[in-house]
Amino acid sequence: MSIPRIEELAETHGFHDYKWIDPSEIITAHWVRLKCVFGCASYGRKACCPPENPPISDCRSLFSEYSRGLFFRFSKQFSDAQLRHAWGRELIGKALDFERAVFLAGFYKAFVFNPAPCNLCSECKSVKAQCSNPSKARPTLESYGVDVFGTARKFGYPIEVLQDYGNEVNRYGALLVE
Repeated sequence: MSIPRIEELAETHGFHDYKWIDPSEIITAHWVRLKCVFGCASYGRKACCPPENPPISDCRSLFSEYSRGLFFRFSKQFSDAQLRHAWGRELIGKALDFERAVFLAGFYKAFVFNPAPCNLCSECKSVKAQCSNPSKARPTLESYGVDVFGTARKFGYPIEVLQDYGNEVNRYGALLVE
């Protein structure tokens, strides 16, 4: 199986803005997890989020187990901030379909990090063991301690702190393959 085959699958699944990366170059940091613990209303309430995720050292180690990956971006501007939730759900569906297609193409280690927090269920179970969709639940890069701002900038992508919901929203994710 080759990189051109994955690129063909990316295009077929609506992934048009991506870059090939060495996953070991993804920036991880403990402060990212602190933002989850001390700044996110979903902390402890979602099966794909901390504290259900491994320690940062294990997360960092996972990225070093892969030699290549796609770092991808989706962007959109909203007139109504509430529409971003449905868009996030749509992106998760795309990411999962893409991961599955890459897996079925022979890349058995394919694993996707969602570009939006998991919201597949109307009510999320707070622990993985009770997840209603365990085969579809995937973490975000942030929940794995990834400094998305630093990583996006490192790979040449634009990213800024949103001043309000009228700004363009950038969602980043990654597909790890071997």
